[in-house]
Amino acid sequence: MQKVVFFVGVAGTGKTTVAEKTVKHIPAAFLDRDTIGGRFVEAFLNKEGLDPDDRDSGFYKENLRDLEYDTAKDICVENIRVGQNVFMISPFTKELKSNQWMEDLLNKADKTKADVDVKVIVVTLDDIDQQKSRIKGRGTERDSWKLENWTSYENRVNFVPEINWDISDENILIFDNSGDLTDKKVKSVVEFIRR
Repeated sequence: MQKVVFFVGVAGTGKTTVAEKTVKHIPAAFLDRDTIGGRFVEAFLNKEGLDPDDRDSGFYKENLRDLEYDTAKDICVENIRVGQNVFMISPFTKELKSNQWMEDLLNKADKTKADVDVKVIVVTLDDIDQQKSRIKGRGTERDSWKLENWTSYENRVNFVPEINWDISDENILIFDNSGDLTDKKVKSVVEFIRR
């Protein structure tokens, strides 16, 4: 059965790393929202004289956020429509709250839940210091703003978003990515997706 898997969680929990290790076992279109829209968002923010790495500004949220997410959604729809497995990586906090968002995505792809197995993997960390260390270790410009405004992230380490999609609880995995991402941990993610 075709798989569409959403890797969600806050910055530094390791969403992308978990997805990268998993896709080696389950071939899929690999769609990271940061990659899809990052350059465009940075260019728009620069043009407005704003910090190109700030994704919490009012301007970003009002003018760019939905555009970035909707573009990622459209690319996901195309891949689902042609029968590809899809891994989507991003927080998707707003989208997960909408019980209509997933229905719209499948409808646009001319698919139903009978055709597509939708799963959500919420990547969390029990260790705030490890989260900060991972963000520093990435060394990307985009993370500078996060590190300079760390107090707004400290309370998000164990954050589990509200998920209102019409999918079974069995299709939602809360994955603690603390410590090393061992082969055993990756295997448990792979098994969750395959079942």
